[in-house]
Amino acid sequence: MMAAENRRIDICVCTFRRPELADTLRSLAALDMPAGFGIGVIVADNDDEPTAQALVTELAQELNLVVRYRHAPARNISVARNACLDASTADLVAFIDDDETASAQWLAELVAVAETSGAEAVLGPVRAHYRTDAPDWMREGDFHSTLPVWVQGEIRTGYTCNVLLNMRADSLRDRRFSLARGQSGGEDTEFFDRMVKAGGRIAFAPQAFVDEVVPSSRAAFDWLRRRRFRFGQTHGHLIGHNAGAIKRVKEVGLASAKAAYSFAMAALTAISPVRRNRSVLRGIMHVGVVSGLVGVSEIRQYGLPEQGGKRAA
Repeated sequence: MMAAENRRIDICVCTFRRPELADTLRSLAALDMPAGFGIGVIVADNDDEPTAQALVTELAQELNLVVRYRHAPARNISVARNACLDASTADLVAFIDDDETASAQWLAELVAVAETSGAEAVLGPVRAHYRTDAPDWMREGDFHSTLPVWVQGEIRTGYTCNVLLNMRADSLRDRRFSLARGQSGGEDTEFFDRMVKAGGRIAFAPQAFVDEVVPSSRAAFDWLRRRRFRFGQTHGHLIGHNAGAIKRVKEVGLASAKAAYSFAMAALTAISPVRRNRSVLRGIMHVGVVSGLVGVSEIRQYGLPEQGGKRAA
């Protein structure tokens, strides 16, 4: 994948007013580092003022961690992600969210799969942990953990909450996140969609765990509803991009049929909250696809004034 000498990995963390960033950095300092790599950390602060700088500086000294801080204001997550990529000088770049903690073998597992598969991107799983006030159906169904979606044996898009990228690969070299999607979300979906269309491959490292505690603000059906709808909108925009009228009409019909089927299944499984809500959310996602196909603007998720977290929705 790379020459044996001078191998480096930059771990990138985008942050926006999250005190959980301290736990993220502590988990990175405790990693079992992959042999033969030098490791650095880049923190991009997306707040209007450099509110995370003091915390990052203090923890870097306390943990003896090599950290580069970048102030990337605009309340646009793509600005922060791109600031990380611009600051990186490494061949390999990993992303982890500022409300996640890495397991000890996280990075080593990602690197091992990257080297054995030769894939340009490697995803790992995000394990959600629910607070005691989360609804029973949500805890039972585990609606917040993140895994890749396989389509006909392939992973065709990805996410930035747990990923390793080979930025020297042709499909990723000089690639950046869309500023236009930096407040709606879906910038990572588009990033990986374009990478794959440029010939890149995505692999999965099932043991490269990161952990995330679900806050009360997200442990609600309404949060899941908005999130799934926005995901559908992004997918609709991507499949409709440069598509002709006939193809677009066909895709609208297909997504509408899938939505109708999902809502019908929700009615048939109404006695089971997990199965019912899963079907309803799937239907909402397909309604979002229709919305994206017909050109409705994506809902805003990042940088809302009343929200304190990076993913404001």
